[in-house]
Amino acid sequence: MTRKSWKSGLSLWLLLALLTAGLAQAQAPLAQRHTFTRSAHLMGSHFTFTVVADNDSAGQRALRAGLGEVRRIDRLMSFWDSTSEVVRINRMAGMQPVAVSAETFDLISRTLRLSKLSDGAFDITFASADKLYKFDRQSHANLPDSAAIRASVRRIGWQKIKLDAAAHTVFLPEKGMRINLAGILQGYGLRRAKLVLDQLGIKGGLMNGSGDIYCWGRQADGSLWRVAIGDPDHPNSVAAWVDITDMAVVTAGNYEQYFTVGQQVYGHIINPHTGYPSIGLRSVTILCPDVELADGLDEVVFVKGPTAGLAFINSLKGVDCTLITDDNKTLTSRGMTLNYYHGPAPTTHP
Repeated sequence: MTRKSWKSGLSLWLLLALLTAGLAQAQAPLAQRHTFTRSAHLMGSHFTFTVVADNDSAGQRALRAGLGEVRRIDRLMSFWDSTSEVVRINRMAGMQPVAVSAETFDLISRTLRLSKLSDGAFDITFASADKLYKFDRQSHANLPDSAAIRASVRRIGWQKIKLDAAAHTVFLPEKGMRINLAGILQGYGLRRAKLVLDQLGIKGGLMNGSGDIYCWGRQADGSLWRVAIGDPDHPNSVAAWVDITDMAVVTAGNYEQYFTVGQQVYGHIINPHTGYPSIGLRSVTILCPDVELADGLDEVVFVKGPTAGLAFINSLKGVDCTLITDDNKTLTSRGMTLNYYHGPAPTTHP
């Protein structure tokens, strides 16, 4: 697991392709709809929201409200904000339960269900581990001492978290335990922002939180939303794309935050079972109607690795993925369909 602010950004892996924005504007008199876009720095990442609305007033009001909802959630559940409920939970570790809002309690409960489903590959207590690695894109002589790595993960364990549904309390029973919701918080923020935009009557839009993308409805010219998928070896290039709506496209990669030992690249996504960086994959892209779930699943696949990760995704209904392995093979789940600009078709695993 890792902080989501370290996830692959738009510039390398997910390239947002809002097709022919000028054409959409030119056709607006027919549809009486226009496209409006606004960006903000939230949750330690770059967020860009695009909405389709009838006029500037409606579009700008929606953008402010949607981004404002993400900002509210960040303050409520941030690992870094000293006033957040997550920080209060961590401060009281080993001492006493902490009463939290129903919203925070429910999200933590859902992460524990994902932890159980994934056999612990997703674990918000990853933050309990000591910081032993420096992902500085440099060559290191060795990995940290194995005894130190084993010691660093002793406090990790999603099963240790104590929840009281009646009192809405969360308790970390060991001193030094910490939780961090960053592995799923951007996806949750986008899901909540979509509900806010629904209430404002926005029928189409695309939200991008540092590579976590959710789109719905149609573009102003009536076309689907196009999300382009880049090649990690060639920044700002496009290898494939999907035309979609009512769908999340979420990516995690190990090519922005990493270090090397010998010829092995070690990315920032840590296996919570072992304390070692996950290896075997360079990137994972999840397609799923639920952006919150997709946000957690990309890291599940990273931790499980290519074979077990694909098998896990193939066991889920309505979820697909495409992977790039350490040796640059592209693999896809059974139901994954991409449009490729060039190169051989990927290998689909049953």
